[in-house]
Amino acid sequence: MGDLSFNVELSWSGTGREGVGAIQTNDLTLELSGPGSMGGRGVGASPEELLVSAVSSCYIATLSGVLRRAGLPVGSLAVSASGTVTGFPGDARFARIVVSPTVLGGDITRHGEYEAAALVAHDRCLIGRTLAPEVAYEVGPVQLRDDASPTAAADQELDSSAHDRAVSEDPERSSLAWRAA
Repeated sequence: MGDLSFNVELSWSGTGREGVGAIQTNDLTLELSGPGSMGGRGVGASPEELLVSAVSSCYIATLSGVLRRAGLPVGSLAVSASGTVTGFPGDARFARIVVSPTVLGGDITRHGEYEAAALVAHDRCLIGRTLAPEVAYEVGPVQLRDDASPTAAADQELDSSAHDRAVSEDPERSSLAWRAA
């Protein structure tokens, strides 16, 4: 297989953190700026959110294929993702990105198989693999829901800060051993 090329057009107005920009790709225009938490305008998406989105969108697409090939039932998928930047403001860098999948309409009796599939998807996700030498890229808790409705998962999804607090309070909990109630 040959090389693939992915192209985007960007524009920016203003200077530094006070500026705003736009990304144009095919039929999508996305407004962006620096996040408010880092002194930016907080308008549209931030480059940091886009990086976490790139990893999590690659992961969910890869997981979908892995689950299909494994013959595991799936109504739909949802992923909660969290990125951690350390060293701000001086030597800021992404230290960690965690993707936590929720399988809607899955077979709860086969939870271990879904966890194994989640790890295979982690290993096969191009964007995550590309970042992994420099950024800790991890799979968080794998949740299964009987309800195939994405709204049900969104209503019950753990927020990433609750997961981070739980893990930091109990270092014995691995990213896959920790389960939401």
